[in-house]
Amino acid sequence: MVAEPSFTMGIEEEYLLVHTDTLDLAEAPQELMDDCAAELGDQVSPEFLRCQVEVGTGVCSNITEAREDLRRLRGTVARIAGRYGMAPLAVSCHPTADWKDQHHTDKERYKTLDRDLAGVARRLLISGMHVHVGIEDRDLRIDLLSQAAYFLPHLLALSCSSPFWQGEDTGLACYRLTIFDNVPRTGHPPVFHSWTEYQRSVQAIIDAGAIEDATKIWWDLRPSARFPTLESRICDNSPRMEHALSIAALTQCVMRMLWRLRVRNQRWRIYDEFLVGENRWRAQRYGMSEGLIDFGRGEVVPFADLLEEMIELVQQDAETLGCLPEIEAARDIVTLGNSADRQRAVRAAELESSADNGKAMRAVVQMLIDEFTADL
Repeated sequence: MVAEPSFTMGIEEEYLLVHTDTLDLAEAPQELMDDCAAELGDQVSPEFLRCQVEVGTGVCSNITEAREDLRRLRGTVARIAGRYGMAPLAVSCHPTADWKDQHHTDKERYKTLDRDLAGVARRLLISGMHVHVGIEDRDLRIDLLSQAAYFLPHLLALSCSSPFWQGEDTGLACYRLTIFDNVPRTGHPPVFHSWTEYQRSVQAIIDAGAIEDATKIWWDLRPSARFPTLESRICDNSPRMEHALSIAALTQCVMRMLWRLRVRNQRWRIYDEFLVGENRWRAQRYGMSEGLIDFGRGEVVPFADLLEEMIELVQQDAETLGCLPEIEAARDIVTLGNSADRQRAVRAAELESSADNGKAMRAVVQMLIDEFTADL
């Protein structure tokens, strides 16, 4: 029998920096990165583009530790950025920025990425949130990988924060994935039946010289190449920290629920990628507003109902992991709207008050600045 995993948690967020006067994207000066590193060490790093900063919590045993660490990370980056007339956004697309105006970080890994992905890489003006869940047994990681994929569209719908691209409303709640899906080795994770099978498949393309290592695999959910975790990568950034924590807690609890089923010789049905992909598209296109397909019922179900079912499904796990309040707080996202909903509401209100589109979009960016520190 496989021992109970630790179900530790780690959260990574990628922030966009903006000038506080113009609200346009800002490239991080080396001095800003040095100041952040002096306080946060290796928990902060540059990202692919110079306007991005990545942070990562430590290995957290529970949601309380994750909140404390994420609050410290967000607060420190915001404080230091303020010294340079800048502010961070935890959002997946800047509402008005043009990717053609950005430059990638002068780092060998990013130079290689730019060379390998060519024009696809240059459009990657996107940021996301990744959640690691500690699962030490390698074969268990693979077993849960295929089952947990069913829930990824639900997590995406809660997180959507990228409705605008280059100043226009895309009509999507998550435009980020339309950009990222052009990158190879992304999207829905394949079904593997063992760690050995997974490793053999990855090693085949490494041996062929296509990639250097498994860090170049960017599925929506993947076994981490660096840690004994399953890493969810499907979510947009959440401007509000408490919303990010609710989504992270749901991710953690889904993993434990699936493990709990396994202990009882049960498992979640593995649906075909075609079916889960349809829900992924619905979440990407509509966020929470049009519901997702319940394949057991064979019908579209309102998202609020699906969330209630998820909360009930993982309640025992949330109680054990000490994150039931955070799970139940996911209802606030349904009530307030995800970030895409809130961004559109601000823009609509500004346009209704006779503001032009430029002013309306600046109001959206200002809201994102304010929300970054609202829960600190």
